[in-house]
Amino acid sequence: MTFVNLWADAALTSAGFFWMAFWAFGLGYVISAAIQTFVGRAQMRAAMGDSQARGVALGTVFGFISSSCSFSALAGTRAIFAKGAGFVPSMAFLLASTNLVIELGIVISVFLSWHFVVAEYVGGVVLILVMWLVVRLTRPGRLITKVRERLEAGDEDEPLSVSSLLGDLRSWEILARGYLGEWHMVWKDVTVGFATAGIIAAFVPPAFFTWLFPGTGSEDLATWQVISHAFIGPVAAFFTFIGSMGNIPLAGLLFANGVSVAGIMAFIFSDLVVFPVIRVHAQYYGWKMALYIAFVFLVALVLTALAVHYAFGLAGLVPEPSDASLMAPGERFVIDYTFWLNLAFGAVTVLFGWLAWRARGHGGHAHDHSHGGLLDTVLYWLALLAWGWLLIGLALNLVV
Repeated sequence: MTFVNLWADAALTSAGFFWMAFWAFGLGYVISAAIQTFVGRAQMRAAMGDSQARGVALGTVFGFISSSCSFSALAGTRAIFAKGAGFVPSMAFLLASTNLVIELGIVISVFLSWHFVVAEYVGGVVLILVMWLVVRLTRPGRLITKVRERLEAGDEDEPLSVSSLLGDLRSWEILARGYLGEWHMVWKDVTVGFATAGIIAAFVPPAFFTWLFPGTGSEDLATWQVISHAFIGPVAAFFTFIGSMGNIPLAGLLFANGVSVAGIMAFIFSDLVVFPVIRVHAQYYGWKMALYIAFVFLVALVLTALAVHYAFGLAGLVPEPSDASLMAPGERFVIDYTFWLNLAFGAVTVLFGWLAWRARGHGGHAHDHSHGGLLDTVLYWLALLAWGWLLIGLALNLVV
């Protein structure tokens, strides 16, 4: 294929990945805005204010029913943590909302096999438990206290009553400002992340990724090779950030080429240790906390991936590699549940945009979490370049 053809495919692939995830962004940001607007610290502390089993269980359950997109899950996590949820329950919410959702299991069954559906859900629970253990061992109490104080300093904590939505347009305006504030904070990261994902999917051959994993295709991997797969999985995910849903087709392609279960599960679990996610965490909590969270998740996912791999081996459930490939870019734009959900949240976004425009200058509960600085400036210009790349690439699809 020529460079122009690959450019067109890359842009369409990026658009397809975003199309698959847009409704999850919308859902996550509505939840985050609602928590900021209607939930007080006393209520959140009563429900999830500690790191005991009850708080962790509630965080896991709430995450399970909330979202399937990394960026939207980040917003929801920050909202509940700022409102008083314990650190471990908040992280359990984040891990569950990206690894234990139904939609993810469906996509895994399509591109991999039922074995990996089981691995995803069982491994997701193990991942949360290992994360809890790592946090207890590292004792980040001072760091958590400092971050919480900073978050609470920027939150007036004057929750509105949900019933006010019935007859008070002002409540809707505050909710809308919170929703758009979430989009405003991450649009640069989202643009660059999805543009990069499309470029990698179109320009980088699958053979490159299988080359990364030593012993790929061998029927009997050495222990050191399995361990290396568990560590290389996050590296591959770091450079191919697509999100928890979009990574699955590439995971299927890796498995079809012989990458081990440990490598596949580490790759899938790594959607929360990629740079765009770390940077959003830094915007929320500061770089020290962001790097600590990435460290905890990295340790937990490597150990969990290895545990799943060897548990499958002991149980005789190691699946045989099957043919898999990235779906054609245009095949993502079909009329299915994603279409209708995107339509609904597109309407919500337009409505909230109008409400926020109407309320401009009136203040509210929305906060600007952008820290500025050199990195933010560089990302801003990269995002503009990405928009140019995407728009020209999408136009090329009309002529090539």
